[in-house]
Amino acid sequence: MDKFWVRFGGCGAKLNLVQNLSFILNKPHDVTFEERPKPKIESPHDVLIAINYTGICGSDVHYWEAGRIGSFILKDPMVLGHESAGTIVEVGSAVKSVKVGDRIALEPGTPCRRCTPCLAGHYNLCPDMRFAASPPIDGTLAGYYTSAEDFCYKLPDHVSLQEGALIEPLAVAVHITKQAEIKPGQSVVVMGAGPVGLLCCAVAKAFGATTVVSVDIQPSRLEFAAAYAATHTFTPERVPAEENAARLLKEAGLEGGADAVIDASGAEPSIQTSIYVVRRGGVYVQGGMGKPDITFPIMELCMKEVTAKGSFRYGSGDYKLAVELVAAGKVDVKQLISETVRFEEAEQAFKDVKAGKGIKMLIAGPNEE
Repeated sequence: MDKFWVRFGGCGAKLNLVQNLSFILNKPHDVTFEERPKPKIESPHDVLIAINYTGICGSDVHYWEAGRIGSFILKDPMVLGHESAGTIVEVGSAVKSVKVGDRIALEPGTPCRRCTPCLAGHYNLCPDMRFAASPPIDGTLAGYYTSAEDFCYKLPDHVSLQEGALIEPLAVAVHITKQAEIKPGQSVVVMGAGPVGLLCCAVAKAFGATTVVSVDIQPSRLEFAAAYAATHTFTPERVPAEENAARLLKEAGLEGGADAVIDASGAEPSIQTSIYVVRRGGVYVQGGMGKPDITFPIMELCMKEVTAKGSFRYGSGDYKLAVELVAAGKVDVKQLISETVRFEEAEQAFKDVKAGKGIKMLIAGPNEE
């Protein structure tokens, strides 16, 4: 049996021989820490990863709160977490791209590789995707996790494992920004200054956008956005969407509208405002998830001939590009890390994220000292 150590509480005590301590969601607001069997490699192309750090995503908090997201419903206890980085500790007999000791960012979904979307290069749309912490698939808030080797991305020596845990939300932002077709010199408005919205601002700037407007109702988030990647910030008021849009365009100097608008909030007023903000012939991307049905300004969309797209997770090349953007210093994810907590503090960390504290909270793996 491999020996590992983990600290518990403020007393500095250590527990040895921890194998696969996991953070389990039993039902909404009911979580436990359980020692589960160490997962085994089942395919010669798989690897075993010791999880070092995991970020808390809004979807994790939603499952913790409601026990479901759309058609994904929690029916049995499930390990939470999917934004993770770790260290390879075992490899299958056919693995060639990584080796024991490699530090990696983990892409937490494995597609079937055989369906029409997969064969067309859109594996994020695979109907049989096995995605971490999407019921009934267990997540990564555990000591160990198994993955196919080609969904593990080696981190350069100068990129930390903490940064590696933010590759997942950065890959989401990369995919959204690709959908927006941002070109050098263009303008983009991003609704929502949460982690994904902020990263969309950063990626848009890395793609060459010269005007990047961050929109949110929280002053602290906008203050962060202005220092991070936005060229302009905007605080909407409780007025009709057309009025907010007109004031935004005037303050940002976007006569005629923005080339692209990304909604990373899922909030109905933001979505409505977005359609009035985007220029004629521009691109609108829905990246945030909110209510299943909303009131939508369909006439404005039609008359301006806006190209509207959805964006779901990430696809081919997105994770690779996310790692490269961090490695090259084009996107700084370190600034988003508000705090790193011990594994046994995971439940409190979820409460803090729900309360809107900080930008991105990381949870150290149970075998991290």
